Amino acid sequence: MEYILENIPSYEIANQELEKTGKLWQEEVENMQKDVQNMYKSFQTNVASLSANEKTKRENAIVAKESELQELRNKYFGAEGEMFKRRQSLIEPIQDSVYNAIKEIALTYGYQAIIDRASATSMIFASPDIDISNDVLAKLGYSK
Repeated sequence: MEYILENIPSYEIANQELEKTGKLWQEEVENMQKDVQNMYKSFQTNVASLSANEKTKRENAIVAKESELQELRNKYFGAEGEMFKRRQSLIEPIQDSVYNAIKEIALTYGYQAIIDRASATSMIFASPDIDISNDVLAKLGYSK
């Protein structure tokens, strides 16, 4: 499957877009993390000279910022976060078209099963003659 996907230009473009977006979001998270660290360092440095009321205010501000940081992480990288949704919208249609091409080839040739050699850890040998990867690429309009 990976061989097929790597030979589909739109898959590579989608992965590059995901990587670029992920880096931007990661930078945003890291910047907020630095803000939290700076707030904490400032608090530690000045704690002796702060009134009880000011200590409480700063502690609450740090806790609120940490909470905001966690929310941002979850928003971008959580199980149902933006990265998951973006990956789903970009990659899933490509994977679906590959699956449909594989299914069509399997039905055409009467194959009972198609095995992804990259993930079939117990496969000891498979003849290159039965590899349909290039057939799938051709069915999708990509020649190899």
